[in-house]
Amino acid sequence: MKLSDLLSFNNIVIQCHDNPDADAIGCGYALYNYFSSKKKKVRFIYSGKNKITKSNLVYLIDTLEIPIEFVTDSIGDPDLLLTCDCQYEEGNVTYFPAKCVATIDHHQVAKGKKLPELCEIRSGIGSCCTIVWDMLKKEGFQTDSNTSSALYYGLFTDTNALSEISHPLDRDMMDEIYFDKSLIRRLNGMNITLEEAKIAGIALLGVEFHPENRYAILEAQPCDPNILGLISDFFLAVDTVDVCLVYSVLDYGVKFSVRSDTPEVRADELAAYISKNIGSGGGHMDKAGGFIQSALLEQFYKNYAQSGERERVAAVTPILREKMQNYYSNSDIIYAGKTKISNRGMKEYEKLPVVQGYVIPSEFLELGTHILVRSMEGDLNLMVEEDTVVMIGIIGEVWPTKLSVFKKGYKKLKGKYNLKLEYTPTIRVISSSETIELEPYAHMCVSTATSHIMAKPLKKEAKVFTKWHKNEYLKGDPGDYIAYKLGDPDDIYIIGKDIFAGSYKPV
Repeated sequence: MKLSDLLSFNNIVIQCHDNPDADAIGCGYALYNYFSSKKKKVRFIYSGKNKITKSNLVYLIDTLEIPIEFVTDSIGDPDLLLTCDCQYEEGNVTYFPAKCVATIDHHQVAKGKKLPELCEIRSGIGSCCTIVWDMLKKEGFQTDSNTSSALYYGLFTDTNALSEISHPLDRDMMDEIYFDKSLIRRLNGMNITLEEAKIAGIALLGVEFHPENRYAILEAQPCDPNILGLISDFFLAVDTVDVCLVYSVLDYGVKFSVRSDTPEVRADELAAYISKNIGSGGGHMDKAGGFIQSALLEQFYKNYAQSGERERVAAVTPILREKMQNYYSNSDIIYAGKTKISNRGMKEYEKLPVVQGYVIPSEFLELGTHILVRSMEGDLNLMVEEDTVVMIGIIGEVWPTKLSVFKKGYKKLKGKYNLKLEYTPTIRVISSSETIELEPYAHMCVSTATSHIMAKPLKKEAKVFTKWHKNEYLKGDPGDYIAYKLGDPDDIYIIGKDIFAGSYKPV
């Protein structure tokens, strides 16, 4: 959905979820300004049992003069009800009848839920503010300082002070948006109340420690997500704790924070595992977090679905405990050169000539330019040299190589290389912050070098520390392939099943 698709409506009500946070307020405010600029009659509302009282949110609303209204009875008869940072008829948003509904959200969709025809839902994004920022950008709408600051603060708080950012679009917004730094500092300085400090203390007293795998689980009373990060950061400093999970049960789901200081556990990967099928999670290697939706918990866990309001809080603990236990027990950890891989079930495969993309940065950038190449797989820092080549894989992954190596292993093809990806890789010039789309400069090529591997599909999850990256593992799920180069059993790595099928053939 595009925002311009909604301009056929003249009377618009924007509704965020009950007990709105900074993300809901920021994206709703930006949408209000967009439709106001188009001369639409627009209101921005929230409902529920309580008005906004948290000091940082009150300060944000007052300082930026955000026209958000608390409504409990009726919204009238608008042409369009646009829900942001929530989904219509979900448990965390008060129901108002409407003849036409649209939705913008970054949470997962419950199985079987009927969505309105007009919707933009991207569950992998860190904040709803990021989605709205991207939609405004595509419309050519320039946000003022107030709007940009509100959007940035929404991302800032929903990703635990940016520590849980994983999607490249979130990083784009963080890099590109202009915001009032003094305002953000002021808001961050009033983010924790005395009551929330007490919540942190109570949570620390109720720690559940698992010495066999050196991880801790702590439950906190309902609070701001940043408090969860504060608790987990503090407890990770305990000498016997390598991984910490802190969670809080809210009316509409479970917010959680993950910390890790051991290379065998990536916090972002653990957060994604915890929330798989029931929410969303991500972040960085050492700091991550996520959210689990009540509606999805009801679908997957009968005990939770059959519990009353009070019992649901107690039902969450065994669910998370089971997920943590399964995370550790269901994975093999493999160290290249140390762990001997059984050849049983392994077959020899030959790499196919796969069409890929490549970019030569020196064709459009000066030599010596420091650049950052951004893709779904992360950021890659390079300096442009005459022989620098950036390869683009079949799922949008990027990696650097030298022109001499490229000529030996690849053949150039004619025609334009078309990228059909969720996120198109970009280059960012470090000195100027200029962003360059790779697609206009991408060429096609096909691999010519013949390489043989021994490989077999994984039956359980695996973490492989390769001989090239001894401090960071490659993650493999069941169905992915564990492989090593023929003749070098120490050069072991993981190949995703989505890549393997189109890249290798059995010998």
